[in-house]
Amino acid sequence: MNNKLSKLIYLIVCFGFFLFTDLFFTRMLYHSISGGFTYSGKLFDITFVKNTGAAFNLLPDAREFLIILAAIVLTLLFLYMIKNLKSIWMKEIFFITLLCAGISGNLHERIVLGYVRDFFHCKIINFPVFNISDIYINIAVIALVIIILLKKTK
Repeated sequence: MNNKLSKLIYLIVCFGFFLFTDLFFTRMLYHSISGGFTYSGKLFDITFVKNTGAAFNLLPDAREFLIILAAIVLTLLFLYMIKNLKSIWMKEIFFITLLCAGISGNLHERIVLGYVRDFFHCKIINFPVFNISDIYINIAVIALVIIILLKKTK
């Protein structure tokens, strides 16, 4: 199998896996909370918040704008990966697909529900409530910044 085809398969499998786990565990968490599950620990609480905005509840009630922005970003990221499939590293594909799955998870909820469901509240610092998609996005962005910086130093 050629390198380009194996990377394309890897891209599809990673994206599918990340998006599935995001949607599955978000649904499971929501149904658990709806059924009366609560958790309050020293570090964080599990709670339910409807977020009509972006990260940190910026741009509240800007649903249409955020849907369009997410669609544009996803399109550009996938075009970048497809165009550069020969030269892109597998770890880059991994983290870009993680980023795309996080964006897609939030996009899905914004389209279907009109808001994003947030669950995790960090108690040790005053941090907004966030969800699994947000975790994916933050991990991916941090990893991609590190990868870019390492590439520039070589």
